[in-house]
Amino acid sequence: MCGIAGIFQINHNEYSNLGHHLEVMNQLQAHRGPDGEGFWQHSNQFVGFAHRRLSIIDLETGKQPITDDAKNTICYNGEIYNYIELREELKSSYNFKTTSDTEVILAAYLKWGADCVLHLRGMFAFVIWDERQQRLFCARDRFGIKPFYYAIVNDTFYFASEAKSLVPFLPEIEVDTDALKDYLVFQLYLYGKTLFKGINELLRSHRIVIENGNITKECYWEVYYDLDWEHTPKYFSDQLQELIEESIKYHLRSDVPVGAYVSGGIDSGIIASVAARMQQGTIFKAFTGKFELGELYDESHYARSLANMRQMDLHEVSITHTDFIDSIEKVIYHLDYPVAGPGSFPQYHVSKLAANHCKVVLGGQGGDEIFGGYTRYLVAYFEQCIKGAIDGTLNNGNFVVTYESIIPNLISLQNYKPLLKDFWREGLFESIDKRYYQLINRAPSLKNEIKWEALGNYQPFEKFSKIFNGDNVGKESYFDKMTHFDFKTLLPGLLQVEDRMSMAHSLESRVPFLDHKIVEFAAKMPSNVKFKDGTLKMILLNTMKHELPKDIVDRKSKMGFPVPLNEWLKKEIKDFVYDVFNTAKNKNRHYFNHEAILNGLDGESQFGRKIWGLLSLEIWYQQYYDKATYFKSLLNQKSKTNIEPLNK
Repeated sequence: MCGIAGIFQINHNEYSNLGHHLEVMNQLQAHRGPDGEGFWQHSNQFVGFAHRRLSIIDLETGKQPITDDAKNTICYNGEIYNYIELREELKSSYNFKTTSDTEVILAAYLKWGADCVLHLRGMFAFVIWDERQQRLFCARDRFGIKPFYYAIVNDTFYFASEAKSLVPFLPEIEVDTDALKDYLVFQLYLYGKTLFKGINELLRSHRIVIENGNITKECYWEVYYDLDWEHTPKYFSDQLQELIEESIKYHLRSDVPVGAYVSGGIDSGIIASVAARMQQGTIFKAFTGKFELGELYDESHYARSLANMRQMDLHEVSITHTDFIDSIEKVIYHLDYPVAGPGSFPQYHVSKLAANHCKVVLGGQGGDEIFGGYTRYLVAYFEQCIKGAIDGTLNNGNFVVTYESIIPNLISLQNYKPLLKDFWREGLFESIDKRYYQLINRAPSLKNEIKWEALGNYQPFEKFSKIFNGDNVGKESYFDKMTHFDFKTLLPGLLQVEDRMSMAHSLESRVPFLDHKIVEFAAKMPSNVKFKDGTLKMILLNTMKHELPKDIVDRKSKMGFPVPLNEWLKKEIKDFVYDVFNTAKNKNRHYFNHEAILNGLDGESQFGRKIWGLLSLEIWYQQYYDKATYFKSLLNQKSKTNIEPLNK
């Protein structure tokens, strides 16, 4: 786990100040690798790489960048979990000089070229300069676990693990209005957009080749929902258990100790339980966080139940409103730009706790998107089964619930009454793409706070619909369409949070559910295996419940990691939030109505995200947009000291 950065003159002209500019990029993301740094510059000064290292595998000889005998140079961030098997396969044709997974990628590239990515099982973002072919090759893992940002300015290709390292090279810091509209609607970004105009994210499972002045970008892997109707639920369960245990075994490969997040839910619980069982004979460390404001905000007793079952060494942190005031600016700074909900704030503190005890943690990210764990799926199907009962179409397509069968599972909607009221207020029984869009669309709560006419004509629904109705998804399964959209959009956003909040504390986070063999297998399962009668994550829970204590298996109230932001806003953080919005610059933000924002601070529902979304945006503006001059000045500084605007 590391940080990578680099500069490439597409026309191969010499780049002045290459060494110093690489140092600036590296220092802005120094938190990603406290164990060392490395640089490589081409003798003709048109391409160079910078690297920050967090030592996990091959602690002695794994320094980067690495150049092999074929004059290929790599700069890499991630973990290739099958590197031992690949090394054995490739050793007859490659002269290995280290025991690192980094050099295995070089060997794979030498043998398979751009298709080397198809042989890698893990998380990665890397760049290879191919001296013989005079080619720059960039790639990102199948799920976007590891970040890769790039900008093209005046025929120069800049890349980095974090967008902040690219900001000094932009002609000016501008807001991408299409991305802003995406955020206001989804609190996510579609098709690789970022809030920074001119900075793009390389999409998951994509690669870039720059050669002879031409830039080629392509997708090398896709998940297809080709449903398997021939096998029984028992077959799917047996195979799934084998794949999950195999993935966790691979994810435990490390030359330093590995721990796990334990939230009290199914996903992290399964990962931690299996990992602890596989690590018998050692004290397995686990980490959880809580808000001491009642059971609704404190799920730590479930975490303790699992820890007792597996004899884990559980570490807990209580998170307070003071922590919010002290750290929220650091959270947004490390995110690069706001994404997803307020879960990044508690995750920042749990990651800080974990980093005091280990270098690597396992987490349950991906379980909800792969196996169907979001309560909104139940909301959407509840409407559709009512419609199907009225229209007499319940047996059409891969319809997996009936009005009668879904009733027992509706207890999961206890805390979602405000969402139900909004969802059914308009558009009832429209097409399923419009209904799911309505279910996740957060823009209606921002009618007065945003100057929508200033954001242009871009319509997020059109992009949403293209993903939701993708050719790789069956036309009849509402369940697959919903989970596929979240897999393509929400999951990358959550992975951005996962990466940034852990790496803010120089901690490597691994996500064993995001193994391509698991994802490809799950995509073949019919919906009635994964979601029969509206049972969320049915196949996962039925398969792995023996790994969990009974109270976690039986619980119906899991809500992720709810943050009492709107509770605190009534008193504890009210002055702080008002002060954030009451700056002179905030009053003149081009796309926001300052007075409407202040007037709306008191009316947020308990788990509403409007204030979180607006507050995150304003803090982002203050840290990046308002500091444009500062970021530009970094290129003229000759000292590395105090380059990072916000220290940890």
